[in-house]
Amino acid sequence: MDWSRYRFRCVWRLAAPPETVYAVLERAEEYPRWWPQVREVVPAEDAPETTGTARFRSFLPYDLVVTVRALRRDRADRVLEIGLGGDLEGWARWTLTPEGTGTRALYEQEVEVRARLLRALAVPGRPVFRANHAVMMRGGRRGLAAHLRSV
Repeated sequence: MDWSRYRFRCVWRLAAPPETVYAVLERAEEYPRWWPQVREVVPAEDAPETTGTARFRSFLPYDLVVTVRALRRDRADRVLEIGLGGDLEGWARWTLTPEGTGTRALYEQEVEVRARLLRALAVPGRPVFRANHAVMMRGGRRGLAAHLRSV
């Protein structure tokens, strides 16, 4: 087993229609407004619609910095997928489906940790890293739900 590889899957149930949720999720540069653990998103000067950098921090006192590039933006199927490089290498994807009057938002991510310190701590730190991710996702769900109520 490669202890530096992670697969995450998380479902958020949101009280807004999929089109509204998609419109918010496709504006990554605004994530720091509602997702506390997303500290910064900077669109690239040469391709601001499709690439940029992002900085994340959950409860661990360590920032992850990644380059992000859009792989799929499919409004009809309500799918947003990005490729990641830098401290994390891999991909992340949102898939939105209607659920009653709201939305079921499926988040999937497969990454390999590239940050040297986190690779060195891969075996003993794995449970803590997974907990750190879970806290980040809870913060994002709460933040997005509150943001959608105000839209």
